[in-house]
Amino acid sequence: MNRICRAFAALAFLTLPAVAQAAENRCGWIQNPTPGNWWLDDAEDTWTIRTQGSDEEPEGMDLIPDISERDYVRTNGNYGYACACMKVDTDDDGQITRIYSFKQLKLAQCRNDKALKFPG
Repeated sequence: MNRICRAFAALAFLTLPAVAQAAENRCGWIQNPTPGNWWLDDAEDTWTIRTQGSDEEPEGMDLIPDISERDYVRTNGNYGYACACMKVDTDDDGQITRIYSFKQLKLAQCRNDKALKFPG
């Protein structure tokens, strides 16, 4: 009987629809170089958060505070970059589709990470 239950459970698992992947923890340079443009460069890729002129932004964008109030580099008036970790969903096109959390870090943390390319 126990074998039958295990076989049935395995079969049921194989017929379930695909489950969405779990949120990813991504850390790196968060950049806001010009109005409306946001992306995150981590060790794996560049992840687009938002682009100027687009009405689309990921759910949770409001979790990103004014990054210029903490450890931050100005590169263009009020715009620039910082170091951060974000818990996010991404898609195959390199887009961040949802933000669950955001934590700004000291610039030194990203500067000391050899896997990250310096912003610019």
